[in-house]
Amino acid sequence: MNDGRDRTLVILCVFCVAVIGIAGIWLAFPNGERQDRDILFQVSTIGALMEGNYRGVVPFGEIRKHGDFGIGTFDSLDGEMIAVNGEYFQVTADGAVLPVPDGALTPFATVTFFEPDFTFFLSRADNFSDFSRQVERSLPSKDQIYAVRIPGKFPYVRARSVPRQEEPYPRLVDAARNQSVFILEGTRGTMAGLWFPEAFDGLNVPGFHIHYISDDRKAGGHVLDFSLENATIEIDATPRFLVTLTPAGGNATGLSGPNSTELAGVEQGG
Repeated sequence: MNDGRDRTLVILCVFCVAVIGIAGIWLAFPNGERQDRDILFQVSTIGALMEGNYRGVVPFGEIRKHGDFGIGTFDSLDGEMIAVNGEYFQVTADGAVLPVPDGALTPFATVTFFEPDFTFFLSRADNFSDFSRQVERSLPSKDQIYAVRIPGKFPYVRARSVPRQEEPYPRLVDAARNQSVFILEGTRGTMAGLWFPEAFDGLNVPGFHIHYISDDRKAGGHVLDFSLENATIEIDATPRFLVTLTPAGGNATGLSGPNSTELAGVEQGG
């Protein structure tokens, strides 16, 4: 009699442990799949975008599954995208800041789940170039991809957005000539950006590529220049990089590197 009760008790205990384990897995990964939070996910390439591949093909409902932080653009190059703390925003050419619906489409976006690996304090940077020099000296490796988040007050930000383009799409260097530029002074907000090694030229922008969103969600855009004081720089090293290539809705797949002079001009607003 005691042996039978003991076996029943053991079976019940094993069953309970199994149920608890399955429940724990479901709570951690409700879709039944483990999220890789240490990977950078990207739609298309900067080379394709430079050549006019602006047709949105991936909905932001899908993009959200791959990250809570990142930058990108929208179907037909309709503004700048920035994601911080799981909130996705569109900065349009007229300066409006709009929440991004799941059904909106992107031709190019790069996102990750931001979890800083290290931080450091930067007392002052007079401009974008000064910021880049100081931060790059602090990066542990120049062969690594980094996501960068900078919350704080910014004395000066020069940002831009580009108006929606019509087919046949022009190349990005031509579309950017009609950009809207916003001068922001003394705003509080968050810089969200990426740093890529030179070896990734053609896939993404070598060096820093940064977007900005103000805390009041009334201003932002692609950052052309800025200054900062007494800021904490948060760095997330991303050892894995996944690119999903899209059908070329513009003029090229963009696997070859873009013209570096043209890319620099687009990034810096020149």
